[in-house]
Amino acid sequence: MIDKKAIEDHIRGILVALGDDPNREGLRDTPARVANMYEEVFEGMTYTNDELIEKLGVTFDEEEIYENSKQDMVLMKDIQLFSYCEHHLALMYNMKVAVAYIPSKRVIGLSKIARIADMVGKRLQLQERIGADIAYIMRKVTDTEDVAIIIEGEHSCMTTRGIKKPNTKTITTTLSGRFEDNIEIYQKLMALYKV
Repeated sequence: MIDKKAIEDHIRGILVALGDDPNREGLRDTPARVANMYEEVFEGMTYTNDELIEKLGVTFDEEEIYENSKQDMVLMKDIQLFSYCEHHLALMYNMKVAVAYIPSKRVIGLSKIARIADMVGKRLQLQERIGADIAYIMRKVTDTEDVAIIIEGEHSCMTTRGIKKPNTKTITTTLSGRFEDNIEIYQKLMALYKV
């Protein structure tokens, strides 16, 4: 559970530490606004990966379609995502997530893939962990080891502070099963991803 009252108190303290007056008109409601924003953007922190599996793990039995299939692939790409870096509490933005899996017997509703990515992103995160969390959930929900996650994003801790390199993109991959072991399947994934 997110403690909005504690967030308000701490934001008020940060404003004072920055040398501003939290009681002035422009800042009076800022602690409450920030607490409301944090409740929204960090909603995923209120769920474990296993709870997200329970909440979003709606699948459909399609064994007759995939029974003899060895390489059929489902790929959803360009899922827009925002998250916050756990090292600086800085925004990770312009993030695009691609989720691929090779169904064995069960398929997941497409909207659930986007919802899983969204909830995993709504945590203090590392881009690498976002991929690992999505992959874990997808493997459990679809009952297949054949899962691939590709994430591309920009990090404000790189672009607006510190080294200050705008337009720098970070790309991470999380591969398991045949996406990791079979070069033909990996190449097929990359060809589809780049279309």
